[in-house]
Amino acid sequence: MSVVGIDTGFELDAAPSVPDEISRRLEAMPGTAYVWRLVILLSLGGCFEIYDLFLTGYIAPGLSRSGLLSTTTTAFFGFSGIGAFVAATFAGLFVGTFFLGFLADRFGRRAIFTYALLGYTAASVIMACQTSSEGLLFWRFLAGIGIGVEVITIDAYITELVPSRMRGRAFAVNQSIMFIAVPVVAFLAWWLVPLAPYGVEGWRWVVLIGAAASMIVWVLRLFLPESPLWLARHGRNEEALRVLGTLEAASGGAGSRPATSPALQVRQVARVNFADLFRPPYLSLVVLFMVFNFCQAFGFYGFANWVPTLLVEKGITVTKSLQYSFIVAFAYPIAPLLAASFADRFERRWIIAGACIAIIIFGMAFAQLTEPALLIVCGVLLTACNTTMSYAYHAYQTEVFPTQIRAQASGLVYSMSRLSATFSGFIVAYMLKEAGVTGVFGLITAAMLIVVIAMALFGPNVRGKPLDAV
Repeated sequence: MSVVGIDTGFELDAAPSVPDEISRRLEAMPGTAYVWRLVILLSLGGCFEIYDLFLTGYIAPGLSRSGLLSTTTTAFFGFSGIGAFVAATFAGLFVGTFFLGFLADRFGRRAIFTYALLGYTAASVIMACQTSSEGLLFWRFLAGIGIGVEVITIDAYITELVPSRMRGRAFAVNQSIMFIAVPVVAFLAWWLVPLAPYGVEGWRWVVLIGAAASMIVWVLRLFLPESPLWLARHGRNEEALRVLGTLEAASGGAGSRPATSPALQVRQVARVNFADLFRPPYLSLVVLFMVFNFCQAFGFYGFANWVPTLLVEKGITVTKSLQYSFIVAFAYPIAPLLAASFADRFERRWIIAGACIAIIIFGMAFAQLTEPALLIVCGVLLTACNTTMSYAYHAYQTEVFPTQIRAQASGLVYSMSRLSATFSGFIVAYMLKEAGVTGVFGLITAAMLIVVIAMALFGPNVRGKPLDAV
């Protein structure tokens, strides 16, 4: 593995290893149409992960109307309510990210990108056929496992195909394309959830449509190369160089930009394994991103998964709440594209901190407003801030860890957001019952304040640094 250190003026005895050379050449590649095409293809695959993740909130009114689940429950850990459905989703995501993140490091980004999505699809189809709350929650849990593996695989994949100078924009575009799924699922829910086409409840159609469309992954994988950096780190140097040659040929040859500044020099360090994450210098990063992920999930999913339900609690009908949610959902794909204009101009930690401050402001405003037009505007702004935070941290938590364990390390820290989101379903339901919408956003405010403080004080700088150099 390579890191970057200050040049002391002496020459290195050993020639750079193949992984170091590939890292240097990847960093020097220009951001051509071919590189962006790969980002787009990976993002299209990620659309189905986002579709499934967000249908949690949009089909909730349908699950409640069908009698399978209720909006709130008497017991805090009530397994007959919407909170349990949210919890089952994120419990599966936790298992997928925490325990199975190593799969993409061991078997490759391309293979796991494909098979994790197929696993999710199978579980979702079976879930759509369930007639009991127990069966619904069990298969939702299994679908969540597939989604968890998929999301960290895509993050590692993109990180290793894009030079650092454009990585922020790449993740902003990635999130924008993936979030196209949000207005799609919102529209389908608005249209189908109140109905029962051919005698089948509308929420089931929403699930099945997403599962059927995900079969496009078999087409996408034909055009995706394996990560050359992953191949090199696993000793498959010939394959790595061949893939890199293809990338460079599509880019018109190796880029002319230097991989590092003249004041920096590449030097080799020992192999890193999973146990090293719990020792310096990685331990502080692991702790920071665990705290961050645990808290950010309250802000993101506390709103995203509860938009229709929160609107219903404010006195808006189920049909109208789904209509308003559909309008708000358009902010998901649009906001990251706007944020791409500054994605690589500022450090990730300041983008995240600024977005969280805005989430606090617009969240409390949403809690106090009752006028539908103002609720929609506030919901759009709140969503835009959430997506800005999202693209920034997805890039951030992959580029700070070494290639050999990138997916596993990012899965480890990302799993904390899945864990907190598991319990946030119950906590938000409890706060909604006891303190209303204002109580829900009070909880979100507290979580966002912790994120702001953690990022401002302890977040490392990564802008312009090549992989394995942070």
